[in-house]
Amino acid sequence: MKVRKLVPKRRFEGFTSKWEDHKLDDVAIYRRGSFPQPYGNEEWYDEENGMPFVQVVDVGKNLKLVDDTKQKISKLAQPNSVFVEEGKILVTLQGSIGRVAITQYPSFIDRTLLLFESYKLPINNFYFAYTVQRLFEREKLKAPGGTIKTITKEALSKFLIYLPCIDEQQKIGEFFMKLDQMMTLEQRKLEKIEVLKSAYLAEMFLAEGERVPKRRFAGFNDEWKQQKLNKVADYRSGKAHERNVVDNGEYIIVNSKFVSTNGRTKKFSNIQIEPLKKGELAFVLSDIPNGKALAKTFLIDRDNLFTLNQRIAGITPKENTDSYFLKVLMNRHEYFLKFDGGVGQTNLSNADIENFESSYPSFEEQKRIGNFFKQLEYKIMTQQQKLDKLKAMKQAYLQEMFV
Repeated sequence: MKVRKLVPKRRFEGFTSKWEDHKLDDVAIYRRGSFPQPYGNEEWYDEENGMPFVQVVDVGKNLKLVDDTKQKISKLAQPNSVFVEEGKILVTLQGSIGRVAITQYPSFIDRTLLLFESYKLPINNFYFAYTVQRLFEREKLKAPGGTIKTITKEALSKFLIYLPCIDEQQKIGEFFMKLDQMMTLEQRKLEKIEVLKSAYLAEMFLAEGERVPKRRFAGFNDEWKQQKLNKVADYRSGKAHERNVVDNGEYIIVNSKFVSTNGRTKKFSNIQIEPLKKGELAFVLSDIPNGKALAKTFLIDRDNLFTLNQRIAGITPKENTDSYFLKVLMNRHEYFLKFDGGVGQTNLSNADIENFESSYPSFEEQKRIGNFFKQLEYKIMTQQQKLDKLKAMKQAYLQEMFV
């Protein structure tokens, strides 16, 4: 078979030979998993003593399976099912197509996954895992609309794999493995701070039936007072900006995407239709069923920069109400989430917002609590930025170090 000669943009020192492209069939021996047999029999699974049964949902991030699979396969079904040793590459063929993992434990696999059993050419496992990941992403982009429902065996046989020599494969594989390990470490740090925040939220704000929180700053002993939102803040709705969106305008349009991404996703306007001022809150009023944006808050930190879109509320804290305390208190509060029935778009009304009732401490205690969570959320933001930087770095290297 005639092969094309190719080279990547970035390489490790000492490697100059050109890469070769091969059809996947000429590189690897692979097979799909299977449904447990006898399929549909309740006796095919055993949650207590069974072996892990890997499905699409069990293929996680950074080339790993989840620690505990959703289902376990019983001894009854194992003889007629596809077994996978530790250290084998799997790729999802349906649903979230192209997710890749190197198995870290023995398991059986569903037919929605492809197993690479062995190779016909010298192959480094980590290099090949990243190559397969990029390969499936490339094939998805070729499909109409950028999506495909499943990958067929016929399509697989035509896929092209680009290979350098085995030593260069090993260098590339080790490089990205270490990068993924760094990302995993930073992700765990982020999750640890987020868990800490959740614990403080539970202890520093009142639970139902409580008059004082479980954890307080020294010197504060008074009971918290219950009040409706309209007693502590003023409320208004945003206005439509669809006709005023520009590529790079003077003002940022505060919409649900902007709030739900903590300001990372932006649209712009050259007209400040509904100005937002420093110290005000933006509060999401509408979301899809079971969405993550409903009732999310964003604190405005600058004047003359933001303009409030429709279906977003502008909330102005009154005197003796701390902005950051109110931001934390209202953010995704269970009172607002109960209006989401899981069917149809949820739209919070003016009355829903103004009738929100909660407990408030003194202004001085509000400020202490608000400042505490401000510092904690700054740590979360900083940690997220570290993780995002690593992710961006990885994507850049993937573009430059692979053909």
